[in-house]
Amino acid sequence: MNNVNEWSEISFNSRDPVYLQVVRLFKEKIVTGVIQSGQMIPSRRELAALLKINANTAQRAYKEMEDQQLIVTEGNSPSRITLESEVLFQIRAELLNEAVELFVSSIRNINVPLDELMDVVQRKYVESQKEQNRKPLENSIVSERGGEHDDRT
Repeated sequence: MNNVNEWSEISFNSRDPVYLQVVRLFKEKIVTGVIQSGQMIPSRRELAALLKINANTAQRAYKEMEDQQLIVTEGNSPSRITLESEVLFQIRAELLNEAVELFVSSIRNINVPLDELMDVVQRKYVESQKEQNRKPLENSIVSERGGEHDDRT
């Protein structure tokens, strides 16, 4: 989690407050398994330096994550991702609902029958899963040959 490369490619948009984008970033990293429940996270100052944001912005993001029970901070101990399975489930549901709402609003004007739409979504989802499952295999083959490998694994 403290790997600088994990944070160096992050860019923020100008529409949403940066602290909320940081909260969303953590949610996405939790849902995708990059950050595990119970895992220690960088201090507020470390995060500010990694993301190249103001320390007050990092503090505000941590406060928001504490309010949402996404992270737990006890005394002077480092903050950790919650162990509460219900909170973790809600995060996943929230991100999934947001993605579906965005998708539905983007295709609303096409007037596709629901059964046709579901067929397309299912096909694309299966193709995406197959592609995702191939990537770890491809990375391990490259690694065995002594070539480049993905440092994120």
